[in-house]
Amino acid sequence: MQIKYSEPAEIILPDSFVMDKHYYHKVMNAQPHILISYFMNMSKERIVERYCHLNPLIDADYLMSLIEYKPKYIYWTGTDLFHVTTAEGNKKMIVIETNSSPSGQKSMPILNDNQEMGGYKRLLEESFLPLIKSRRLPAGNLAVIYDKNYIEASGYAAVLAELTGEKVYLVSYFTGDEKPGIRFIKGVMEASDCQGCWKPIRAAFRYVTQKPWNRIPVYTKTFIYNPIIACLAGGRNKLIAAKAYDLFNSKLENHGLKIFTPETIMNVNLREIPLWLNRFGGHAVIKNPYSNAGQGVYTITNKEELAEFMSLEHHYKNFIVQSLVGNYQWSTISSEGKFYHVGTIPNKRKEIYVSDLRFMIAATPAGFKPIAMYARKAKSPLTSSLDDSHKSWDMLGTNLSIKLSDGWGSDVSRLKLMDRRDFNTLGLSLDNLIEGYIQSVISTIALDQMAINLINTKKKLRKKLFSSLNPDPILMQELM
Repeated sequence: MQIKYSEPAEIILPDSFVMDKHYYHKVMNAQPHILISYFMNMSKERIVERYCHLNPLIDADYLMSLIEYKPKYIYWTGTDLFHVTTAEGNKKMIVIETNSSPSGQKSMPILNDNQEMGGYKRLLEESFLPLIKSRRLPAGNLAVIYDKNYIEASGYAAVLAELTGEKVYLVSYFTGDEKPGIRFIKGVMEASDCQGCWKPIRAAFRYVTQKPWNRIPVYTKTFIYNPIIACLAGGRNKLIAAKAYDLFNSKLENHGLKIFTPETIMNVNLREIPLWLNRFGGHAVIKNPYSNAGQGVYTITNKEELAEFMSLEHHYKNFIVQSLVGNYQWSTISSEGKFYHVGTIPNKRKEIYVSDLRFMIAATPAGFKPIAMYARKAKSPLTSSLDDSHKSWDMLGTNLSIKLSDGWGSDVSRLKLMDRRDFNTLGLSLDNLIEGYIQSVISTIALDQMAINLINTKKKLRKKLFSSLNPDPILMQELM
């Protein structure tokens, strides 16, 4: 593993936000689609009224209480959703994963030409700052810590400095770093400045995504947005997330609601995977539960793809296996039927692509609010048949992140904006956006409820319960 060395903290001062440093170039002059602007300005009352009108068995008062839910640990998420359907036209927005340090701001067209800070400001002003003002915190500065996505991490730091009038420490914090720029002393985070002096941090915005639990403790006196328990409870742990969804669905079903996900088999040992693949008719998705950015996800549609997966060296030995959503002709028949991708509107060559929707929400004093959205399309068009010339991942994988030798890159050519041009190709309606928002809210609450169960009265991780839910000794060894 290549060792990265953290640089000393950058000091970000007020009045330092420059738009072209914190957005993708293609976003700079993009105009939001009228449907996106309309949705982002809908009140929670109108959203509930519309959703319950289309789903009359749902308890409207209960749904409103979920939107107004006050999370204890997970304040900000990005949920990845697929737009799927059955042959009978039963369309759904299904949850693929809920991310506890999501990207999205650099890909979201600004809704108001006079507000260049866009979603960065909405998130910090309406969620982060009210949370730190409501807490007793140790003396110290503000910080943004990150291990990827410098564009957005630095954007948050610049906007935070602007909103507070304070200097903000922007600090890289890589896994395997021999000289990190962050340390914890008696629960208080400290950041190293350019003179090598350690400065206490009272609150930190976290964009540390790669195994964050191996260098950030579960309990800190410094307020961290989101804390590490958000990752362990499902925001960076697909296995625990699947269990959290199942547990919360048992509560939701009495009110007509449900978190829709692919059928999931949990705690699968590597040797068991071929057996479960047969159970799914030879087509399935295998996931390393603790990976992100599209890494550690494998679509299996033939013996060659299975053999390639089995021959890889895997750091973790615990996997989840999910039903595969593809074309109608080769999607998995799950316990709830056969769902397949709605996909994009056909292009001039009559090609349809798989796409997903990233939905970022944040908890505010008024309830969960949508903050940003973007979509991603797969590399290759979806075909009605499978043969040796088609790699299933090229047709089904939508993540843009690319692992490089010296960090991360993005395949921005497949990014679909919520603007007047791209949004029309996605085939999404206002009702799809509302459903995506509701699914994002209830999946976030499910993870927060799991996090609450995993923390004891001393604010420590309940390790016996966690290891029972997630029996992976390698992961337990990594916990700081």
